[in-house]
Parts: sequence; C-alpha cells; structure tokens
Amino acid sequence: MKHTITLVPGDGIGPEVTTATTKVVEYGESIVDNTCMQLVLDPQQFDVLLLENLYGDIVTELGAGLVGGLGMVPGANLGEDCAVFEPVHGSAPSIAGKNQANPTAMILSVVLLFRYLGESEKAQRVHFAVEAVYQMGEALTSDLGGKANTTEFTEAVVQHLVN
Repeated sequence: MKHTITLVPGDGIGPEVTTATTKVVEYGESIVDNTCMQLVLDPQQFDVLLLENLYGDIVTELGAGLVGGLGMVPGANLGEDCAVFEPVHGSAPSIAGKNQANPTAMILSVVLLFRYLGESEKAQRVHFAVEAVYQMGEALTSDLGGKANTTEFTEAVVQHLVN
C-alpha cells in the first residue's frame, strides 16, 4: 500500500526532499492556505504532511484545534539515526507549575515511542487507558470542560493501567 506525502513548499523545503522516497509513496504539493482549508474539510485525505518549521507550526496548531487543543496531540520527530517524542507544540507559561495542564499529549507521545520501539502491547495498554479516562469523563482537565488537574488525570490513567 502506497501512502501519500503532501509537500507544502516553503523556505528550505522543496520537491527534492521526496525524490528518495517516491518508490514507496505517492507525492503531491499544496500551498499552505489550501492545505489548511482541506484539513478542516476532509482531514482523512492526508497520510503525511511535510512542512518546514513555520508552516508546520501553523498547520499543527490548526490540526490540534480540530481535535480539542494542543494538550491532545502527540508528536514524533523521526530521523535516520534517532527519534524524539513530545507533545506537538506550544507551551503554556500562564499555567506553568499550577498542575492545570492536560497531560494527554505527553502520555500519547509515550504511546508513539513504544510503537517506534516495537513495544506494541505496551503502546496499546497505555492508549486504551487514556481512552478509558476520556470515555468515563470523570477526570477531564479544564481545557476539555472538566475539573481535574494534571495529577488527577494522570492518576486516573494509571488506575486503568494497574487494574
């Protein structure tokens, strides 16, 4: 099965970055404003978006807004010899140290790390625990209309892992 890489050209990035991978993927181009509109109208049309930093920040925040906010979206930065897993973007200095942040993006970044390491059972367990907390709806953070703090949400996830 071929996946499609959609390139959003910008400073320092162009079609030459995909030439080595066109045997295993299809390739298309889109300008950033149309890409944003298409993400809102039909996000399933995209498998992979390849963007430079500024456009990546803009499109990432748009995508995060579509699924509940920056606190929801995990990230994976994959290189040839290393990988970094972290929430996709942003900081929240206004709530730093106040135990108010939604930890979902960080926890789901660990899920991506486990998958990358081939630990699919661990990834699945953590993912299901997060889903269970959301389905129960009792330990949601304030960004999602709940009253739980960071610790309470995290403890709820841990309870689903140990039970």
